[in-house]
Amino acid sequence: MSNSSFPTEFLLLPFADTRQLQLLHFGLFLGIYLAALLGNGLILTAIDCNDRLHTPMYFFLLNLALIDLGSVSTTVPKAMANSLWDTTTISYAGCATQVLMFVVFITAEFSFLTIMAYDRYVAICKPLHYGTITDNRTCANMAAAAWGSTFVYAVLHTANTFTLPLCQGNVLDQFFCEIPQILKISCSDAYLREVGLLMLSVLIAFGCFVFLVLSYVQIFRAVLRISSEQGRHKTFSTCLPHLAVVSLFISTAFFAYLKPPSISSSSLNLFLAVLYSVVPPAVNPLIYSMKNKELKVAVRKQICGIFYNTLKDPFTLY
Repeated sequence: MSNSSFPTEFLLLPFADTRQLQLLHFGLFLGIYLAALLGNGLILTAIDCNDRLHTPMYFFLLNLALIDLGSVSTTVPKAMANSLWDTTTISYAGCATQVLMFVVFITAEFSFLTIMAYDRYVAICKPLHYGTITDNRTCANMAAAAWGSTFVYAVLHTANTFTLPLCQGNVLDQFFCEIPQILKISCSDAYLREVGLLMLSVLIAFGCFVFLVLSYVQIFRAVLRISSEQGRHKTFSTCLPHLAVVSLFISTAFFAYLKPPSISSSSLNLFLAVLYSVVPPAVNPLIYSMKNKELKVAVRKQICGIFYNTLKDPFTLY
């Protein structure tokens, strides 16, 4: 690297040193990536093509599927390419782009999970007003506000991070570019403004977390007041997938970023990064459809339609 404080490229943390393990990592990530593309793609097409799923809950779920596609496409392809071509480099511009997109999608996911908690709260606790409170215009405005605010937030973070001079080389202790790893190699007296912005982010995230908890406290209280066991089960089935996704997202991110420094290591950092950035986009489609009969039927129809069109007599296409 040159003597400049702003390097032309960064070195990412490799998953393995031997060629065989690198190819194994490539194959594993390829399988996870294809599973994420297929699962979220089926959810997108199922919601778009089924008029019965054109409701606020599925509208927000469609946004979450888009976010999962975006987040997994931000980190996994570059990691696969590095393993395949036996390299660890990423350009300065590529690293900045990866940070920007990763922050956009991670922040947007938390925003939409919070919005979905509000949607479930209104649907269960105020069912008579659900149609007026969450009409199409309101849902579109909430989605636009979530996407717009997260993009501005990500631009501010990325611009602030990549204007910091780097004094400790260009080696990142992670398989993709993220803000905490860049702060580690920045000059100690220059990153305080970014730390301040991160602390503000933590406070906002904590506020959203409190809102999520309070929403589900009210939801559970309302569900427990339902006299019919079948009614309680049906109502819970609309909340459990969202609650499972929220728990997976918060628990993995919380442990990854707030774990004690005494147990930190490169291997553990890699494992946790895969756990919160790669695994959720692949398993979320399964969680969404596991307890949701309507979505399960719609996805099954999409799969059957794909196989039918594939096996159909080619002469019928003309």
